[in-house]
Amino acid sequence: MNIKTSFLFLSLLIIMCTPSERTKTLIKTSNEIFGVIPDRMPGSENDSLASIHLGRKLYFDNRLSVNDNQSCNTCHNVLNKKAGVDNLSLSPGVFGKLNSRNTPTVLNSGFHIAQFWDGRVKNLEEQIRIPLFSPLQMAIPDEKYLIDKIYSIPEYKDLFEKAFPDKSGKITFGQITASISSFQRTFRTNDRFDDFQRGKYKALTADEIRGLEIFLAIGCANCHKGPMLGGNSFQKMGVKKHYENKEDTGRFKITSAEEDMYVFKVPSLRNVALTAPYFHDGSQSTLDLAVKKMAEIQLGKNLSEQEIESIVTFLNALTDKPREN
Repeated sequence: MNIKTSFLFLSLLIIMCTPSERTKTLIKTSNEIFGVIPDRMPGSENDSLASIHLGRKLYFDNRLSVNDNQSCNTCHNVLNKKAGVDNLSLSPGVFGKLNSRNTPTVLNSGFHIAQFWDGRVKNLEEQIRIPLFSPLQMAIPDEKYLIDKIYSIPEYKDLFEKAFPDKSGKITFGQITASISSFQRTFRTNDRFDDFQRGKYKALTADEIRGLEIFLAIGCANCHKGPMLGGNSFQKMGVKKHYENKEDTGRFKITSAEEDMYVFKVPSLRNVALTAPYFHDGSQSTLDLAVKKMAEIQLGKNLSEQEIESIVTFLNALTDKPREN
């Protein structure tokens, strides 16, 4: 190989291995708008391996429901590459009655500004309490009933003593929620978009990069921002055009404030490709339908099929790598 040929080969190699200025700018912009997922969830610094192990067992235990037929994992399935949901529009409780809202994912939920679609509680510990005692969900009558039930199961005695050695021999409701929360704080995901933001420009395909550019250009990131691409703010459902479902008034049910009418927590888009159906009422069966509807009612835009396809292609890059098909 002569010098000229070697130079041309090297030049071609550099072009193939070096990101364009456009890509460098996109990585910089993405980091400014989103940032990467933090290494640890808030509160995890107090979690021990013993509390996580206990929380894991409790999370998958059907005996946390009044009739022993549902666990936390029933609705928030994290097994077999599932993304912390059951993929139903509305989830049935222990007696078969449907909940009033779509089940949100528990993946990365400890990073969120608040829990539930209406943000009614601030942290995971408080969140766990709601489904346990809800007659539409696990239907536990009260704290004492649950404590006595768990205390009667011999296998839990040693687990609680290891997780809470300073409270040896005693089980409290706070210990139950604390341990399940510690397990949930391990639900931190890692996707190819994170890699892209760290400078691995080949982590995304050209089609995914194009989708990201459209996502930013049309204004999706006005609400879906921060490390979770959402989960850190509240927004009215139907900013530019009214949403069809007028029965669920969102945060208004909690605050009674007029400005909270039809306001919901902006969902995180991390792992969104795995969490169909979409919206608080589970009305949108596919991701492309959800993107189309969001653009219409939130941004006042009628996207082309190509734009929708490009955005959906990008959103697929937000899937936790161990959960990618």
